[in-house]
Order: sequence, then structure tokens, then C-alpha cells
Amino acid sequence: MSKKILLKDILCLRKDFDSPSIKGCDMLIQDGVIKTISEKGDLVPDSNTKIIDCSNYTVIPGLVNTHHHFYQTLTRNLPEVQDAKLFDWLTYLYEIWKGIDAEAVNVSSTLAMAELLKTGCTATTDHHYLYPQGFDGDMMGIQFEAADKLGMRFSPTRGSMSLSKKDGGLPPDSVVQTDQEILDDSERCIKQYHVPGNSMHKIVLAPCSPFSVTKELMTQTSRLARKYGVRLHTHLCETFDENDFCLQMYGKRPLDLMKECEMVGPDVFFAHGIHFNDEELKELKRTDSNIAHCPSSNMRLGSGICRVKDMIDLGINVGIAVDGSASNDSSDMLGELREALLLQRVKYGSGALKADQVFKMGTINGANMLGFTNTGKLREGWNADMAIFDVSTIPYAGSFSDNSASLLFCGTNHNTAYTIVNGKIVVDNGELVGVDEKELASRAREVSKKLLDKAGVVE
Repeated sequence: MSKKILLKDILCLRKDFDSPSIKGCDMLIQDGVIKTISEKGDLVPDSNTKIIDCSNYTVIPGLVNTHHHFYQTLTRNLPEVQDAKLFDWLTYLYEIWKGIDAEAVNVSSTLAMAELLKTGCTATTDHHYLYPQGFDGDMMGIQFEAADKLGMRFSPTRGSMSLSKKDGGLPPDSVVQTDQEILDDSERCIKQYHVPGNSMHKIVLAPCSPFSVTKELMTQTSRLARKYGVRLHTHLCETFDENDFCLQMYGKRPLDLMKECEMVGPDVFFAHGIHFNDEELKELKRTDSNIAHCPSSNMRLGSGICRVKDMIDLGINVGIAVDGSASNDSSDMLGELREALLLQRVKYGSGALKADQVFKMGTINGANMLGFTNTGKLREGWNADMAIFDVSTIPYAGSFSDNSASLLFCGTNHNTAYTIVNGKIVVDNGELVGVDEKELASRAREVSKKLLDKAGVVE
């Protein structure tokens, strides 16, 4: 490992969001973990220690993103779908997305994770379910390479689609695979990339949605995941259109369909979960199933407001997710926590969620959801994954009565001063360590234009 890191004289440290903040403390990081926390601030560095003066910084556990579509960073803000609802939005964009190649996957994955790291996210998943015919390369391998270059803790999904337009689904024929192709490659990905326990690499199996895979594939995927002890994921109850589709095609509401496909339980997390009824919320709790809440995307597409307060009151584990950058248009993880806080207040009133509840959703809840152990809190012996924010700037002036909450209620720039993952500095004084930021932005613009040109989209 790199040399030790000493965070000196921390203005505000939140070990977790069940205990109060600590002021003026020191933290020593060594061999990827938090070695010592001294509330007296009396740790003395040796010559092999990098010292970061944290007297103007708030330090929190690294944020955990529980749902994303990295490839969508190349198709943000397209005028044709700025005001579309989900099914119309998907139908238009599939005709562009079907043209992605290995270069597009590499650049979009790097870009999405770069944004996440710079906004305090240290661990993420990605729901990649597009496998265009003729794609040259190992999709999961390309993504892990990008994550390792940036230094991000990564648990991508081997997603899947098997229902195309001709079968009553939404995607074009060129991006779906047969059930057997999907199952075979899912097993390969688990064997090749999944590292159980406290690791930087995991694999999740993730049929795209009830309207893009067969019921048989959903069931077989559930059984395969449990054979190898990996997590399961899918979109669920995002829109009324999805509910109508399930009733028409299967004669069941989406959650009942998931139960029939053996896709409920503590190893399952659903993206969105907006339109559950009261009985379905009780069933989620009974089965200990998890929800990845995507507030910005839900607002952007007009899909509705997830019943997060009701879920938390019932004891359902809820995490936070930025969702894809074509339905959010950014990968701003700290900004997503702010949106989660405010959106619940629109539905339930000013006391719906407190700042610490939102931080728990964005840290330990998400870590538990993705199966990352020793992550989501800043405790001695736990992984040194943390986000460090400079709160000495103008937007935070007058907010020092609650330094951690000010990250949600105040501020105009959600970027960290430092982001540390597995004991390594990956954002240093506001700049990414693993890539040249200007070069990445330039390359992403070029690849995006190439993708849009291929689909005949005029910029």
C-alpha cells in the first residue's frame, strides 16, 4: 500500500449517522483501513505519513450509489426526450444506444465514475443490460478496468434483456440476447470477477425489467445468483405503464411477478419502487427486500414520488441512487442526497426526513444493499472509504452550527476536496488522480458525437 495518511485536526468527523459529530480529532489511515481515531487530536506522524490539514473540512463515510447506467453519460440532455415519459424516452434512446461499442463503454464508465468520485461517492454499481450484436470485447472487463484505473470500489451488474419489440418488449432486436446466452455469460462473469467478502470487486445479476426479459429468464437468473451467493437487481414499480404491462402480459402486479420469479429477499434490491401499495410495502419488509431510491430521475421523467418515509417507518432498507445520466443528466451523488431529502418533504411535509436519515441511506444502507462489508461507516478497522469536503467557502458561511447537515442544506459545489477509497487518495485537492480530467471530457464529447452520428441524430 501507499504510505500512511493522517487527517489532522478534523473540523467535523461523522463516524456514522447514529452518533454525534466529533470536532478537532485526528484519523490515521494505513493499509487500506482506518487504523486509529483520536478524539484528542494528538496523533503524531512519522516520516512515512502524508498529512492533510482538515481544520476546514467535514469528513463523512464515502457515499454509495445503488443504481446507475454508465453508458447514458454519452446521451445526456437530448432535446427529443427532455420532456418524455419513461416508455417513450426508452423507445427513442434504444435506437441510439444500440450503437455502443467497446470505446463507448470504456469512456462512459470512466466518465460516470469520475463524476461520482468527485462528488463523494466511493462505491457504486452499474446496471448495464445492453449487449449489442457484434459487440467486440468483454463488457464487464472493460468496466472493471475503468474502475481500477480510477480506484473505485465497484459492484456492476451483469444486466440482461431478452424481450425485443417482436416479443412485445421495448428494445430493438439487435440489443437482446437469448436466455441461454445471458445465463452462460452471467456465470462466466461471476467466476471471473466476483470476489466475496470485503473486496473491491463484486458482481450482481440484473435482468433489466419485467417488460424486457422473459419470466423464465428472471427465475433462472434468481437461481443462478443464489447458487453463487451474489446479489440480484432489477427495475420495479417505476411507472404506471409498467404496472399495466405486467397486468396485461402476466395477469399480475410487478411485485407479485417478482415473487413468482423468486426475486425477493435480502439479496435483492429494486430500483425506483415508486408505485407499491400498502400491502406490497409490508411484503417488502417481510422479505427484507431493498429499494434503490432515484429521486432526480423520478422527477425528471415525471414518474412519481417513492414512498421513502413509509418504507423507512416500516424498517425497509432504502439506499440512494443517481440513476442513468440520460434521466438525471449528472452523476452528482451528494446532490442526489439533497434531492432525496427535499422530495420527501414535498410529499410528507417538512419533517419527513432528517439529514442524518438521508446520510444513512447514502452510506451504510447502500453498502449493505450492495454487499460491501466494513464499508459505510468510519470506524477503526473498517475500510478507509471517505469523502472530505471544504466547508470554509462562501456558500457554507453561517452554517457551522451543523457542519455535516450543511452539506445537504447549503453549498453550490458538491465536489470534494479529497476522496479516499481503500486507503488511497483518488481525488486530491479537488482533482482526480487516475485520469486527466480535461482529456476525459474531450474524449467523451468525441465518442458521444460518434454515437449520435451513427444514429443520425443532429446536434
